[in-house]
Amino acid sequence: MSEYGDSEDTIAAKMAQSRKEIRRLLEPPSQQTGSPKGAASGVTGNFPRSRTMKLLLSGRGIGAVSAVLGGILMARPAIAIRLMRMIPVGAVARMLLVKGIASLRSRRG
Repeated sequence: MSEYGDSEDTIAAKMAQSRKEIRRLLEPPSQQTGSPKGAASGVTGNFPRSRTMKLLLSGRGIGAVSAVLGGILMARPAIAIRLMRMIPVGAVARMLLVKGIASLRSRRG
């Protein structure tokens, strides 16, 4: 017996149960094809699965991220420059440009 009064088998069983619970909490809920939840977030299909990534890829998420990045750029330019060195700025800029052009086209049509 351990100093806490539980046998090693009991401790292992409790740990396995807690791992199972954590896995259940972290896995996104399964979605049926054509569910309104995927359409509401603006992202279709099974990718991305996590709610966080769906939020970040939606219009509201991009706005929030850009507001945070703008705040960092104004408040701490040195940190913003370090972040820009870590991120492939060309690829991100290209992605934002394509999204901007696509949104302009959708507003016209």
